[in-house]
Amino acid sequence: QVQLVESGGGSVQAGGSLRLSCAVFGYSYSRLCMGWFRQAPGKEREGVVIIDSVGRRSYADSVKGRFTISQDNAKNTVYLQMNSLKPEDTAMYYCAADFSRIATMFPADYNYWGQGTQVTVSS
Repeated sequence: QVQLVESGGGSVQAGGSLRLSCAVFGYSYSRLCMGWFRQAPGKEREGVVIIDSVGRRSYADSVKGRFTISQDNAKNTVYLQMNSLKPEDTAMYYCAADFSRIATMFPADYNYWGQGTQVTVSS
């Protein structure tokens, strides 16, 4: 059973930075497809960045150049570094994982989810 635990959310002003962490328990993240998703109030959950089991990454256009996904083998943890944050980045951020060989931006393709961490960006 894969368990995901996110941390690192908070409130920042526009232009600030945050780093989210997703600790993976029960399985090595390197054998999973993983992704960061977000959901703002009244909106559907959307993909932010995904990474497959061989390390290929794909970012949503809205975060390219500002967000970076990284991994720590020793800690079995995936990070999301968010720079130049904008008010429209405000959302609940979720870490997700799946055993699929192909990572997608579709939330329905992921079977394991963390509890979410709130990110609020003020103008």
